Amino acid sequence: MDRNQATGLILIAVMILLYFYFFSPEPMPVEEKTPTTEFVEEGKNIESSDSLVVETETATVNDSIQNLLNQQKYGVFANGATGTAAENVLENDLLKVTLTNQGGKINNVELKKFTTYTNEPVVLINEERNKFALLLNSLGKQIDLNKLYYSATSQSVGDTSVLTYTLNIGPGQNVKHIYKLSQGSYQLNYKLELNGLEQYISQESVSYQWYDHIKTQEKDVEMSRRNSTINYYTLGEDFDGLTEGSNSTEEEVVEESLKWIAIKQRFFVAGIIAKQSFEKGKFITSIDAEDPSTVKYAKVNLSLPAEDIKSGKAAYTYYFGPNDYHILGDVAEEFESNLHLGWPPMKWINRFVIIPLFDLLGGFISNYGLIIIIMVLMIKLVLSPLSYKSYLSMAKMKVLKPELDEIKEKHGDDMTKAQQEQMKLYQKVGVSPVSGCIPMVLQMPILFAMFYFFPQSIELRGKSFLWAEDLSTYDSILHLPFNIPFYGDHVSLFVLLMTMSTILYTWSNQQVSTVQGPMKTFSYLMPVIFMFVLNSYPAALSFYYFVSNIVTFGQQALIRKFVDEEKIKVILEENRKKNVNKKKSKFQQRLEEAMKASNQGKTKK
Repeated sequence: MDRNQATGLILIAVMILLYFYFFSPEPMPVEEKTPTTEFVEEGKNIESSDSLVVETETATVNDSIQNLLNQQKYGVFANGATGTAAENVLENDLLKVTLTNQGGKINNVELKKFTTYTNEPVVLINEERNKFALLLNSLGKQIDLNKLYYSATSQSVGDTSVLTYTLNIGPGQNVKHIYKLSQGSYQLNYKLELNGLEQYISQESVSYQWYDHIKTQEKDVEMSRRNSTINYYTLGEDFDGLTEGSNSTEEEVVEESLKWIAIKQRFFVAGIIAKQSFEKGKFITSIDAEDPSTVKYAKVNLSLPAEDIKSGKAAYTYYFGPNDYHILGDVAEEFESNLHLGWPPMKWINRFVIIPLFDLLGGFISNYGLIIIIMVLMIKLVLSPLSYKSYLSMAKMKVLKPELDEIKEKHGDDMTKAQQEQMKLYQKVGVSPVSGCIPMVLQMPILFAMFYFFPQSIELRGKSFLWAEDLSTYDSILHLPFNIPFYGDHVSLFVLLMTMSTILYTWSNQQVSTVQGPMKTFSYLMPVIFMFVLNSYPAALSFYYFVSNIVTFGQQALIRKFVDEEKIKVILEENRKKNVNKKKSKFQQRLEEAMKASNQGKTKK
């Protein structure tokens, strides 16, 4: 049927409707008679019969017009333009996935083993917050396959449930959405088939669109926002993503082929993995600070290769599940990178030390507060040689402090000369001024690794310890009626304990340290700064730092008993005698040359 014929039919239908509305004959007047029961009943039957005829004719005309409109809008896919929406469920021990025949798409995904902080089911997908579109070009028309109606059939193959949505176009011509869910899996397999429709589909790629208003699942929405984003992995083995901590709109267009994308939350991930690849993608995230019910708005636009669909290779896998390092590694290559464990070397420490140790202790201890205490003790025990060397170096510097002060007083106006004299003294007594810093520097990556590990450890989610109801979020002993900038509207007791223990630890260090002036004051200011920074961080993190400070303080008190300053003085004097005629090391020569060059530059200026 061409355009002229369709227009003609529409005009005829409109004329018929106008005729029945304006020009239908008036009913003949009926002579009034005394009604009888039999007449009234018969009259009612006749009236009903006439109404039925008119309604049937009108409905037929309306259906004809609607069919013509559907034909114009959907072309060969017009059979799926109308229907009755119905839902189907695929379910295993981990997931409950609700799908609809209106679009052959996912409507709702519930994680059965998790709840929100308000004890509601964790729902990663629902029809109110998620929109899907599958757009293709057919003979000049843009068709959204996710708006058509399909017939549903289901079956079980072993421990796998299979749901197939089918739209029949003609003999040997159909559209199919096939979903498979196996027991014990967070992965939902999906396949798109367009059979016998090659002549109706353009060579362009099919556009897959996914809009997600990420629902708030956790107590602290700000922490969730800092750990939510869109990540992707290219066919060229490159993992990347939008900036997590950004409060502004983030947008990125990727022109190379992609293997998977993931809408990553703090503790959960919703993603899609291609068996072959996606041609390219566009990703956007944004935040509405006035909407605490939504973590972020995420938009995903992917191009599905038309050849994959035509050849039956358009197979994909959805992952709806926890952001768990042990599970993500089995989903796809580098999918475990959705759990951000920091940059090297923190990433390596978390992967190969902290996570294995955490798993080992969690295998036979159920109290995570106790696990954290044991972790601190084990790590401090391993690092104790470094701690001992660091303390011994500070003790040596304390013994040398009178001589260092004398040099500063003698060359107070010439800093270069004073530094040269100090270096000579260090060489004579066999002391390296950086030997005390190196052990501390080597321990810093472990402290920073914890900064990444605890905020994303799903094992801690919902686990209580002492007064903390949930170790994965901040503990609060007092809710303030106002908000303090950079601090918040609550008081975390673990953070206060951590701050006080850090000040105690700093004071203990100052007893053997030679640091003076502003640096000494700054060392006491740092704990206060961290009190503001960590007040809204997980209770597990501040508890770890608190226990670490207490153990370190005790460790230094124990080391102090084995370090005799009088013996150190004797050793330094012996070194002084041995090194009287000792030549300068190459490092010291270079250092002195650098000092001289610096001094000459200042003099010229």
